Amino acid sequence: MKNIVKIALLGMSCLLMSQQSFGQWTGPKVKPTERVDVKYGPITPKHRTDADMEAFRNYGLGQFIHWGLYAIPGNEWEGVSARKGAAASEWIRTWKGPNAPKDWTTIYDNLYKQFNPKSFDPKAWAKQAKDMGAKYMIFTTKHHDGFALWPTKYSDYNITKAPYKKDIVKEVVDAYNAEGIDVYLYFSVLEWNNPDYFYKAPQNEAEQKKYDKFLQYTKNQLFELLEKYPTIKGFWFDGTWDQAWIKSYEFTYNLEKELRAKHPGLIIGSRFRNDEHGKRHFDSNGDILGDYEQGWERKLPKDVSWLDGNDWDAVMTIPPNGWGYMKDWSGLYTKTTDDILDMLMQTVSMNGNFVLNFGPDGQGKMHPGEDKLATEIGDWMKVNAEAVYGVRHVDLPTSKLGYYTQKDKNLYLTVFNRPVNNIARIAVPKNAKEVPVTAVLLANGQQLEVKHADIGLDLDKNTYYDVILPKDFQSDRAFVIKMEWGAPEKVADKLMDAKM
Repeated sequence: MKNIVKIALLGMSCLLMSQQSFGQWTGPKVKPTERVDVKYGPITPKHRTDADMEAFRNYGLGQFIHWGLYAIPGNEWEGVSARKGAAASEWIRTWKGPNAPKDWTTIYDNLYKQFNPKSFDPKAWAKQAKDMGAKYMIFTTKHHDGFALWPTKYSDYNITKAPYKKDIVKEVVDAYNAEGIDVYLYFSVLEWNNPDYFYKAPQNEAEQKKYDKFLQYTKNQLFELLEKYPTIKGFWFDGTWDQAWIKSYEFTYNLEKELRAKHPGLIIGSRFRNDEHGKRHFDSNGDILGDYEQGWERKLPKDVSWLDGNDWDAVMTIPPNGWGYMKDWSGLYTKTTDDILDMLMQTVSMNGNFVLNFGPDGQGKMHPGEDKLATEIGDWMKVNAEAVYGVRHVDLPTSKLGYYTQKDKNLYLTVFNRPVNNIARIAVPKNAKEVPVTAVLLANGQQLEVKHADIGLDLDKNTYYDVILPKDFQSDRAFVIKMEWGAPEKVADKLMDAKM
């Protein structure tokens, strides 16, 4: 029996290590039962109350844009797909296997000589994002290939060496700011072709000296970005999972402090660094390392309790794992507008932001499928945004009909599963001091009848309020019922318990 327990504990330990290795988890986080000394733990409080963090909590919907040299091949080369040879379209430089082109790495590293996106129109991107309803966006300054889309003075591998030459990051930041959209910058620490980068921790003095040079280079670029684009709201870090970076916990701790001192109000996700015990996202005491959970990548929590009250966002692709541009979407399930709206409302119902990814092509044009989704999401948001922006989780029993959100005295139910009897039944605790008293459809402003339905189930802690939907109301997408909270006309009756 002892051996079985040991094996089970070892398995759980390996699972938790695996979940934290690449910044991913798939269930509720296991909190330590005893606190340990942590010198390089959180720098900011768990629940910041400053204006920048409050704005983050209220965004609701955001846009991610993955753009770089990988947009030129579009996940294939000379008609041969890299789907089975590369982890994702933006990872195509790592293409291996029998279908990989000869000298592929060299070919890829020279793609910058072709990078001249003549259709790139950052103002059109920003307008599309605004029309879609995005309140913030995350833009890739450089991905794992190390190619910088701004004129960095710390590397020759940057946009000034490409035919395009102009500062793409500045063009994007300026265009989105002009539309009133907050900008966050994606920054990959990992650089595949940097000779000073180490995956494993340096083993000797010479290796440490080289890696120290890389660390200083990384610091220089981050401060350069803050100086060039002072309106940005935060950094979205990636490529921080290798042991060399993990072992540099003192450097990364001090770097975070310096970045925050340089840019008060800066927002940094939990993926940036780890403590001295190697724990990423959350330190060895389970306290978040950063301002919000950054591990919800292509996944959503099942329940709000999984989040332990942390701020968070979910970044989501349209194809299953396509971040950068993919020419060919055939044979892949691509998320529909209804899929995305469902995930959006599930996210905001648990106090998160939902961030939809776009991968423009090598000329700077969005995929036609992305254009279609942006238009349809925008059409829906124009009617229903009130249920998305600045809302909070509602502590009510889960509804089979859809998702609840709340703002002030207003309760919103976004209905994805319309009841066949046209009665939207709202479960409320019997002792609730406030219940739904009025209701209206956001789609057309029509007032709806609200009835108390005390159905008298034994041991049921809830009572019910029925919102009557008009039979002639038609909708081919999810729709929102807006209800106003008020005092109940009477407290639910105290019934005699059923005797057995």
